[in-house]
Amino acid sequence: QLQLVESGGGLVQPGGSLRLSCTASGFTLDNYHIMWFRQAPGKEREGVSCISSGGATSNVDSVKGRFTISRDNAKNTVILQMNSLKPEDTGVYYCGASVEMCGMADYWGQGTQVTVSS
Repeated sequence: QLQLVESGGGLVQPGGSLRLSCTASGFTLDNYHIMWFRQAPGKEREGVSCISSGGATSNVDSVKGRFTISRDNAKNTVILQMNSLKPEDTGVYYCGASVEMCGMADYWGQGTQVTVSS
């Protein structure tokens, strides 16, 4: 079975940090583009950060300078390090894997909740 599992979400105060992990089973991530998406309450899902199969990274403007995406191929895992968190970062974070490009996904995880509140 092909699965993605997210972990690392939680409740943090503004200015805090979280480290999210996306781990695959049933396939290896090194040949996939991996993108983190988030969905805030009552809002549409948006793309946040992506790492291509070649290692190039991109981020939505609102998280540039605060979020970093990286790979740990030995652990079949993609990491999203989130620093200087803001209340508007609150939402359910999902990872998706695509063989074609960032911005689409053939496989999805179940999501992990991130809440930024004082």
